[in-house]
Amino acid sequence: MAEEIKAVRAIRREVRISPRKVAVVLDLIRGKDLALAKGILRNTPKAASPVILKLLKEAESNAEHNFHMDKENLYVSECYAGAGTTLKRVQPRAQGRAFRIMKRASHITVCVAPKE
Repeated sequence: MAEEIKAVRAIRREVRISPRKVAVVLDLIRGKDLALAKGILRNTPKAASPVILKLLKEAESNAEHNFHMDKENLYVSECYAGAGTTLKRVQPRAQGRAFRIMKRASHITVCVAPKE
């Protein structure tokens, strides 16, 4: 007997936006239907929105083509952002000092699952 697929995910690694900024947008779509989540992302003026929208479409496509799920019946079951690699840069300051600039990156995961 074949195992039932619970959730399908899509992952984007090393996105050059801080995980904290990405998490704000992910909180808006968590638990929402796919169509509603897409609408929210299209109308949210954050830098992470287009990246997450693209990732959501990838997860939808994976579910539809690889697992033959109905896209009308999908919702965002879970989504999260973790820390990627941090680029460390130096900014010169007064009196010969140097301050460190941390350019953070994110690993973003979006999971979609069929409604029960």
